[in-house]
Amino acid sequence: MDLQNLKRVRDDLRFRGVKGTTGTQASFLQLFEGDHQKVEQLDKMVTEKAGFKRAFIITGQTYTRKVDIEVLSVLAGLGASVHKICTDIRLLANLKEVEEPFEKQQIGSSAMPYKRNPMRSERCCSLARHLMTLVVDPLQTASVQWLERTLDDSANRRICLAEAFLTADTILNTLQNISEGLVVYPKDCHEKIRVLSQQAAAVVKQEGGDNDLIERIQADAYFSPIHSQLDRLLDPSSFTGRAYQQVQRFLEEEVYPLLKPYESVMKVKAELCL
Repeated sequence: MDLQNLKRVRDDLRFRGVKGTTGTQASFLQLFEGDHQKVEQLDKMVTEKAGFKRAFIITGQTYTRKVDIEVLSVLAGLGASVHKICTDIRLLANLKEVEEPFEKQQIGSSAMPYKRNPMRSERCCSLARHLMTLVVDPLQTASVQWLERTLDDSANRRICLAEAFLTADTILNTLQNISEGLVVYPKDCHEKIRVLSQQAAAVVKQEGGDNDLIERIQADAYFSPIHSQLDRLLDPSSFTGRAYQQVQRFLEEEVYPLLKPYESVMKVKAELCL
């Protein structure tokens, strides 16, 4: 969804073009001795040279600041998605189900060397929150443009627009690094079944023992009707349904076509300086 929104905004972005100081193109009309066709042709040529497909037909001294809202809204949405992904990774890491890539010389904690905190995901969440807040700047800027515009938008835009793209770039680079080295531990998944699961968790947390939830279920007469079916019931494939097929179709029909235009810049491996 974020890739689709980014592509949509990119394709819909318009160039202000050569409209002159106030947007009327009066100076260009004078330059071409009243030839409106030449003015429009110049506008079109400059727009194409700048890499845009089309320009605004009517503008004031600047393009509408609503454009900045639309662009940063997409980046804020990207930040929300990355925050959700990395929060899930942090939660799964806490359950010992997944781990981020861990460098040879990396220190998990200066006070507790045995720890392997999901520092990359934590960093992404931290920066994503900042990225999501940046959309407030263009919202306020667009709302106070008065009759034409005021110069109080300039300094703000130079900061928030550049910062939003730089922050998004950092977040995506870090997320790529996480994805390329993510370690999954499927055998450590916990099934919590009310009282027995809490008892099993206590053994793990308080005694440092193994999780014996399955043994507890096998020893409990209440579950005797399903004891003979446990192996089949606990088969991981019985919980996934068509997830594999759905993901494959999603990748082939929606993700890969969106990524194809960027193949030339996607072969770069993400490396972090820790």
